[in-house]
Amino acid sequence: MHLFSFEKLNSCKESIMLVKLIYKVSDDFPSEEKFGLVSQLRRASISISSNLAEGTSRSTNKDKAHFTTIAYSSLMEVLNQVIIAKELDFIDKAKYLEIRKQIEKLSNMLNALRNFQLKD
Repeated sequence: MHLFSFEKLNSCKESIMLVKLIYKVSDDFPSEEKFGLVSQLRRASISISSNLAEGTSRSTNKDKAHFTTIAYSSLMEVLNQVIIAKELDFIDKAKYLEIRKQIEKLSNMLNALRNFQLKD
């Protein structure tokens, strides 16, 4: 089976791991948050890998870097929403720290990818 270029990116693989983590954690949020924070958090997390995928289809490194920047912005949106969820006691400290660790790892990867794309 052919792998497309985004499927080979470690940052894309890590972002999908974050999506899975977000989905599992947000399953335990209050039911009244289904169309609020749960929906927003899940969409923002999915946006990270989606923008990486879209960026790999672009022809110039500048365009690729632009989509990596958007992916990074979505990652920061996820972080903000996770902080809010923790403050509202929707997630415990251990899960918060696990998610935060994944976000920090992914943010470093996205920064490195963007810097590489902008080298030329």
